[in-house]
Amino acid sequence: MSTALVVLSGGQDSTTCLYWALHRFGHDQVEALSFDYGQRHRIELDCAQQIAALAGVAHTILPINTFAALGGNALTDAVITVQTGVDPLTALPNTFVPGRNLIFLTFAAAFAYPRGIRDLVTGVAQTDYSGYPDCRETTLHALEQALRLGMECAITIHTPLMFQSKADTVRLAQALGALPALAYSHTCYNGQQPPCGECPACLLRAKGFAEAGIADPLLARFRGLNQ
Repeated sequence: MSTALVVLSGGQDSTTCLYWALHRFGHDQVEALSFDYGQRHRIELDCAQQIAALAGVAHTILPINTFAALGGNALTDAVITVQTGVDPLTALPNTFVPGRNLIFLTFAAAFAYPRGIRDLVTGVAQTDYSGYPDCRETTLHALEQALRLGMECAITIHTPLMFQSKADTVRLAQALGALPALAYSHTCYNGQQPPCGECPACLLRAKGFAEAGIADPLLARFRGLNQ
């Protein structure tokens, strides 16, 4: 029986957290959970599957497509394009999916409960982040308490990247041996492979690798394919 469940989006941070969990809990004690939530770019689910296979962990994709019905953001609504800056009404980027991390972790806890898993791992961070309020430590602490009360079990939400800069997470990924898996991760908000290099997510990823002085294995992989 597994001990820890990693919320795996197929992105840079969740991939790093998967390898953190492997080191923290042991290789045979970790499994991964991804969500098919109606995201426009299905490539991230393919990436999550590939990364889980590379790591040798069990992986489940849970369908929760309500977000697509809600719309109103650039990650689920096809008529909204990714924009830099923030919405003047909400002061948040238009890539913010309201309630997404709260709902992901609640479903993760519900998935974990009957399996005897009490440790959830997520890659949220409030240091180098996109302004999302559901990535803050206070939010995650409140959710953890709500889950413990609502399920009457000692659920713990681990956020190993909470106060790490993107450069710090790149260095951590290197230390954990996660760089080969990051070659198959997906960050681009525009859903492009190779990544567009221009959206906020691509720029933040590039900044992290540049500041860490480490080549991005994702870009190296595509350069190799084109040679």
